[in-house]
Amino acid sequence: MALKAIRAGSRNETGIETAKGQLAARFGDRFQTGEAIRAQHAHTTTYIPAQLPDGVVFPESADEVREIVAIAAANAVPLIPFGTGSSLEGHVNAPNGGISVDMMRMNRVLEVNAEDLDCRVEPGITREELNTYLRDTGLFFPIDPGANASIGGMASTRASGTNAVRYGTMKDNVLALTVVTSDGREVRTAHRARKSSAGYDLTRLFVGAEGTLGVITSITLRLQGIPEVISGGVCPFPTIADACNAVILTIQSGIPVARIELLDALQMKACNGYSGLSYEETPTLFVEFHGNSESVEMQSRHFAEIASEFGSSGFIWTTNPEERARLWKARHNAYWAQKSLIPGAAILSTDVCVPISRLADCVAATHDDIAQHGLTAPIVGHAGDGNFHVGLLFDDKDAADVARAEAFVERLNARALSMDGTCTGEHGIGQGKMPFLEAELGDALDLMRQVKRSLDPQNIFNPGKIFA
Repeated sequence: MALKAIRAGSRNETGIETAKGQLAARFGDRFQTGEAIRAQHAHTTTYIPAQLPDGVVFPESADEVREIVAIAAANAVPLIPFGTGSSLEGHVNAPNGGISVDMMRMNRVLEVNAEDLDCRVEPGITREELNTYLRDTGLFFPIDPGANASIGGMASTRASGTNAVRYGTMKDNVLALTVVTSDGREVRTAHRARKSSAGYDLTRLFVGAEGTLGVITSITLRLQGIPEVISGGVCPFPTIADACNAVILTIQSGIPVARIELLDALQMKACNGYSGLSYEETPTLFVEFHGNSESVEMQSRHFAEIASEFGSSGFIWTTNPEERARLWKARHNAYWAQKSLIPGAAILSTDVCVPISRLADCVAATHDDIAQHGLTAPIVGHAGDGNFHVGLLFDDKDAADVARAEAFVERLNARALSMDGTCTGEHGIGQGKMPFLEAELGDALDLMRQVKRSLDPQNIFNPGKIFA
């Protein structure tokens, strides 16, 4: 990652001004151009500089999205779909200017098919809102990226999170989409059947496209039954390699763990301080099992046996909902806990993912790299699927410190790719990961560009993301 990759593109000034006038006339107060609201709709989460849109529009229906796309297409003006703004790689920046399409008012549950374990929702609903709505049905949507992200944003970035080791990622849990394309049509990518051999898999083409191919207007999701019993707990280890090797053996042994999260010693120190915990400040796994009382007890016992083989001082687990909620709230607040380690420092949050058999090698080598270069960079990860994150704290006003930070990220991504991994397990590419995607996929990027040109010939959908 390098700041030089975060650059402005060409602006269609005439088209932007015309589109702003047309949007103001059509949407009134639901089209805003004030600097404060435009700044809220640009990248603010990590040190990637914000690139503000020229206006923000708030549609309330798919038909209104079609109108917005028609105005943008007629004037060759970029559109940047916006959910909650929790992405980390500059996805919502407007390098070419244009209009942010805030989906927050499209937040309805359109249908729930409890017998089929699926539902259809609008893109602006957040995962917490959806699960609150579903609670009385005995069902839940399991994908949990930590942030209370919008379902549309989660689909667009192919999100995953703490439950992915058991329930998969967004690509596994989106059955169908409706999407407004550049010619103003709203297309449906699939029906609700659990499997299909009918043509190209358009659903998965749009899942993970980061808003570069169209604007999602509804998502059909798989649901799961709420587990009868959930147990969870913490398990400290002597070294980070021991913790990773315990994860590897747990997965290879077929124990159906629902969540298994890795936190290094520095991350545990940060979580203790930020969330008021008192756990050992050593490499630690946060673990959770779903099932009935008999199965979760058996799973917990088998995991404890594996942990003891790698020197764990003991697996402390509970089925108490309040204790579990406190534990996972601390995990979800890991980013803010990282920032609290050096108040005022910038943070560069990045992720990679490797085959599970290489997790210990990659994490241990990364930990050594951090120590050798004197960096402050806690490690936390969804260890069950080989995905981990590093929160690198540095002085973004010091050019030398910025160079050290960016050099570390380059080494991290090169290390993951050398192990047949990927430059991102769940953050997506956006602007920040573009150089590493080219290193990962090479000529396959040309196929992506061809798809982009075919579906978006004017390049109006979120330009400047994924590839130049």
